[in-house]
Amino acid sequence: MNYIVRGENIEVTPALRDYAEKKFGRLEKYFENTSSFTCHVTMRVLRGEQTVEVTIPMPGLILRAEDTHSDLYAAIDLVVEKLERQIRKYKTKVNRKSRQTGSPAPLFVELEPQENGVEEEDDAGISVVRTKRFNLKPMDAEEAVLQMDMLGHSFYVFSNAETDEVNVVYRRKDGRYGLIEPERV
Repeated sequence: MNYIVRGENIEVTPALRDYAEKKFGRLEKYFENTSSFTCHVTMRVLRGEQTVEVTIPMPGLILRAEDTHSDLYAAIDLVVEKLERQIRKYKTKVNRKSRQTGSPAPLFVELEPQENGVEEEDDAGISVVRTKRFNLKPMDAEEAVLQMDMLGHSFYVFSNAETDEVNVVYRRKDGRYGLIEPERV
């Protein structure tokens, strides 16, 4: 796996980079082939809090985790644990889907059952409890943010008037806004 480690408001020392690469290297045991994957690690210090954000884009799936702690090394450990939980949760589903669709190879390695007797989480616990339908009014992102704020929601789905595609605006943890646009593959 290739690593891109960068810092915001912090200098990433060689020791810090080595620690991050070693810890995120533990994730490689879950993948069939890691040579084509890139692990993007961003370390940031803001108002005394140390945040580690990791994104691993993969075909048809993006693994992402973020955690904040007073100690940067502890934040790295917490992010690795989150990513491992995500991988264990989705590996069965993703491998099953790739076998059904005839994909060349599953993304995740089939692992042996855990020694402590704890079974892996199954997606049977996921259920949709409410469905909403609504008309997508064409608007720009700024108007969508205003609509979202008026409704008091943390996200808003709309039809982008410029691109004529479905987009989502959302409120980020830092109070700013994000825009999600579809990517055609």
